[in-house]
Amino acid sequence: MNKILVVDDDQASCRTLQLHLRSQDFQVTIAHSVDEGLAAINRDKPDLIILDIRMPGRSGLEGLPEFKTLLPRTPVIMITAFHDMESTIDAMQRGAEDYSHKPIDIDELDAAIHRILSARDSNETVLTTERTTGGDSTPTMVGRSRPMKEVFKTIGLVAKNPATVLITGDSGTGKELVAHAIHRSGINPEGPFVAVNCAALVETLLESDMFGHEKGAFTGAVSKQAGKFALARDGTIFLDEISEMSLAMQAKLLRVLQNREFTPLGGKSTLRTNARVIAATNVDLLDRVHGGLFREDLYYRLQVVNIHLPPLRARKEDILDLTQALLARINQDMHSEVNRITQQVLDCFYHYDWPGNVRELENVLMKSVALCPGNTLTADLLPDTICNHIESNGAALSSLDSRALAEQSLEEIEKAHVERVLKAHNWHRGQTCEVLGVSRPRLRRMIRQYNLTPPNGMTDTAEVGELESDRNGD
Repeated sequence: MNKILVVDDDQASCRTLQLHLRSQDFQVTIAHSVDEGLAAINRDKPDLIILDIRMPGRSGLEGLPEFKTLLPRTPVIMITAFHDMESTIDAMQRGAEDYSHKPIDIDELDAAIHRILSARDSNETVLTTERTTGGDSTPTMVGRSRPMKEVFKTIGLVAKNPATVLITGDSGTGKELVAHAIHRSGINPEGPFVAVNCAALVETLLESDMFGHEKGAFTGAVSKQAGKFALARDGTIFLDEISEMSLAMQAKLLRVLQNREFTPLGGKSTLRTNARVIAATNVDLLDRVHGGLFREDLYYRLQVVNIHLPPLRARKEDILDLTQALLARINQDMHSEVNRITQQVLDCFYHYDWPGNVRELENVLMKSVALCPGNTLTADLLPDTICNHIESNGAALSSLDSRALAEQSLEEIEKAHVERVLKAHNWHRGQTCEVLGVSRPRLRRMIRQYNLTPPNGMTDTAEVGELESDRNGD
């Protein structure tokens, strides 16, 4: 039976609420001041607090931080007879989960209580969302899936040589992050990283943006200006949406790639560049070559090395790690402390196909955090388009365990997932490694770490050499 603490100096209101809530099978404690309420917290450990704002002595707003300090995970619904915007904003900023006005709408209050307690009682995942300080503000790439491991491997292989790289993949998959990763791991990580959006400017302005211009080169060119290639010097220039570049500009870019030189708009002398060129596109450039929209010689100049980023729907095992990393950055940017998500949220995420990829996931998390009254993301904060997929797709596809735990750590989630995949493949380690996207030594370490053993009647299909390695250590 859930316990509710009602803190209100209005005795008639308290009595009415107590009778109603008891009829809903709640155990109800009444307090008539903030101090009485704080004493009751230590004694009764309520599951939810209904706190009036205006009371003699300390107000509910003044006492709210103390209630949250004593029981940080206990939700609070604020009530007041005053309909002022400032009190509502103040209450939500101090940690209240909801807000109701007197006279209390019983149906509205019941809905709020049910929603809040259902979210609190559902499985929650505790996320490590430590804030970062200093250093490079560019987000790092996240992923443990096999496709992403191949991306990381290729970055490692090409970063230390000046080869031109073409990054392909759907919009929102993180192509610029790959470019940053190559730059940071490259020959001159301290050099400039300069990005150009080839679709954002008309041809004349794009040429000026890339190569610079002389004074009077065109209307409005009131002074000489260096272009992005000059600014990049011996660093990296990233050409995003390269497919949108005109054929005339493609010819000029081809010259840069072939001769490592360019001419500013309106200029007479050529300039040299040592900048590494990384290009990106979300379309099939070869199709555009066949359609006469992209130069074939430029295509092959760009695609010395091709790195393809998979869509998020093809790497759903990365969703939890991505959510954790994105929430850490969002918390820092939005000065929030959201570090828990319910199992229902994870189920919604795993069902959804994410047409907007990682960028869409970030957008959903940002909107949800902005509306989150506490430190836990619940499914009611998500857009309907995300949650509707659970109903339309049928049974849960989440790769996480749906055990009825009050709280799950990331290690518990990983243990449950590894154990389930092992069982699903009859403890065949090779197949398990394929599904998990880990090496055999890594799988052996996880089996030892989580003390996993085959159930009765099921055989561990590890080879003799692996068993010997398990005994002697990796």
